[in-house]
Amino acid sequence: MLLEVKSLTTAYDGLIAISDISVDVKAGEIVVVAGANGAGKSTLLKSIAGMERPKSGTVTFAGDRIDGLAGHLITARGIAYVPEAKRLFPRLTVADNLRLGSYLHADKADREAPLEQVFTLFPRLKERLPQKAATLSGGEQQMLAIGRALMTRPRLLMLDEPSQGIMPKLVDEIFDAVKTIRDTGVTILLVEQRLVESLEIADRAYVLQTGRVILEGSAAEVRENPDVRKAYLGI
Repeated sequence: MLLEVKSLTTAYDGLIAISDISVDVKAGEIVVVAGANGAGKSTLLKSIAGMERPKSGTVTFAGDRIDGLAGHLITARGIAYVPEAKRLFPRLTVADNLRLGSYLHADKADREAPLEQVFTLFPRLKERLPQKAATLSGGEQQMLAIGRALMTRPRLLMLDEPSQGIMPKLVDEIFDAVKTIRDTGVTILLVEQRLVESLEIADRAYVLQTGRVILEGSAAEVRENPDVRKAYLGI
């Protein structure tokens, strides 16, 4: 198992955001975490990434416990996190934003190596290298955020709502990129509101409600669940 989250509880100002959550991700999978706004999806990713300190429970990555480590140390272990807000440097160019993603690698060749993968995934980023990130469209900014994360050469890529705020014609491009990234050997943990599209590319899924896992299974099992079909798929 590449990632194991066991009985994780995280609180904000004494209020429980996620409670006793257990999630696992095998190497090479795309695993989707779904749920309504406020269900705890983002908190789960932040707790794994070291941006929030869990109150209890454990997070194990590649056999080593990482809960309690600082975020940059977790990134160095091989986990890249793309938050919902993207957190780009708007006044820096596309090229500089990408280079900042490779800060972990001391050797120049190691820093430059992932660039071709990023340009293959998102050719328009290569066309916009001199532009400031602030001038990009919402979809292009999302591509840049994912590309910057890939510059760390992660084993696990965690994406928080990558389709949010993107023009519909670019949504398919983002989902196709997620599949391609997985095919290159990077495992994916995906938080996404677009459940129909995400279940089409996922291996397994978890559904959260008020900070707890209420359903888990293969993508097909979750898709056919009557409650999911009614609440999330509109069927």
